[in-house]
Amino acid sequence: MKNILVTGAKGQLGQALQTAAHQYPDLRLVYTDKEELDITDAAAVAAFLAGESIQAIVNCAAYTAVDKAEADEDAAFLINFQAPLILAEAAAANGCALIHISTDYVFDGNACRPYTEDDDTSPQSIYGASKLRGEASVLSVHPAAVVLRTSWLYSRFGVNFVSRMQQLMQERESLNVVFDQTGTPTYAPDLAAVIFNILQRPEGEVSGLFHYSNEGVASWYDFAVAIREITGAACSIHPITSVQFPTPAARPAYSVLNKGKIKTVLGLEIPYWRDSLAVCLAK
Repeated sequence: MKNILVTGAKGQLGQALQTAAHQYPDLRLVYTDKEELDITDAAAVAAFLAGESIQAIVNCAAYTAVDKAEADEDAAFLINFQAPLILAEAAAANGCALIHISTDYVFDGNACRPYTEDDDTSPQSIYGASKLRGEASVLSVHPAAVVLRTSWLYSRFGVNFVSRMQQLMQERESLNVVFDQTGTPTYAPDLAAVIFNILQRPEGEVSGLFHYSNEGVASWYDFAVAIREITGAACSIHPITSVQFPTPAARPAYSVLNKGKIKTVLGLEIPYWRDSLAVCLAK
């Protein structure tokens, strides 16, 4: 039995891991959120790892309020940089495996082809900068760790683009949605399955930086239209530019991730984004 600490367990990915955990009886997952464990407290983290005999950590905790982070830089860096650093240092000291989740927002969005793990980063927001600092610190102090960059995460848990669109489509006759930001929606249970895949492998077999999202490419407008079509909502959806919908934080105009590396290393077949969206909406 392998003891695994999951931080940020109340978030989308944390809940997706909890939902699927029964499929992996050889893994004992210990779920924590900020009430159970302060991951910004190095002493508390060290004591928890020892007390629960933790052998691996999955860090799902993150400051994800992208626009709020522009005015709350200290909090964003505390959770997205300092906390992962503390977890990585504790994991390295205790011989624990570590999987840390990062984001496509580490890129500037000026590319014209899917980003690889080797491409230069240039975040355009405090959120992106804090996540980049976090992933770099993890790999610096714990080179055997795994960092998974993902994009546009959604699920049936919590507040996300899918749940928000469903709500708005019921409340309004029409919606305006940005069409000039392109990426790939990622279904949290699909990402959770990849995490379990890594956890079940021999320690040290998989390490380093990887990209994972669902397959395909979409704009936020395409995403919204797909939600409407699958649910049969009557709401009309109109494409607008980012200039017409200004936000405090800049978003990358293009952040499609190249998944060639993770598909080769893990032997994955990654679901198409719209197929996974249909699965989510069916639930």
